[in-house]
Amino acid sequence: MGRGRDRGATEVNAGSMADIAFLLLIFFLVTTTIANDKGIAMLLPPKPDPNVPPPEVTKNDKNIFKILANSQDRLLVEDEPWEDDPALLKDEIKKFILNFGNPSPEGLDVYNSLPPSMKQFINVAGKRPDSSDDPTEAVVSFKAQRGTSYELYIQILDAINAAYNEVYGERIGLTAEEFLALDKKDEVQNDLYKRARQLIPRAISIAEPDKGGSN
Repeated sequence: MGRGRDRGATEVNAGSMADIAFLLLIFFLVTTTIANDKGIAMLLPPKPDPNVPPPEVTKNDKNIFKILANSQDRLLVEDEPWEDDPALLKDEIKKFILNFGNPSPEGLDVYNSLPPSMKQFINVAGKRPDSSDDPTEAVVSFKAQRGTSYELYIQILDAINAAYNEVYGERIGLTAEEFLALDKKDEVQNDLYKRARQLIPRAISIAEPDKGGSN
């Protein structure tokens, strides 16, 4: 009994604690994913050659949906002030894409390929003679000035792409989110993706920003 009382308290060997902490630090550094802001994934056109005249624009003006953002983040849409939320542009762009004011034979092929719900929408509000001839001709043009905020620029691009994604999705009976989730490596899903986009190009023209003023 006496010998038991004389025994000292058991000590914890802490000599390797620094090594363990170092290994844990390395583990977390290796396994942790750090989010990076990579900006906008866009392929920009090359800088125009000043010695080469610009190409002649043959597109009918009514086939171009014009959006201008000035240096004070004010919008002109089809030459008219736009005071609403930029996200609401999606519906206007969608109407423009699905307009059949004067369809070509290819445009009629597009119309005939659409589901009844989209045809009904077009028959009610999508045959304006002052808007695009058909989806094969429709182009959405976006131009910003140097002072336009990054946030507004992204909002406009999001609205334009959302309009196209809704058109593509509805054409094959999917939501925009389901269309974007299609796996193009899968044969069946890739076929759906191609049918959704057939003869409806994602025609977005982004003009080079100018220095601009307040407009």
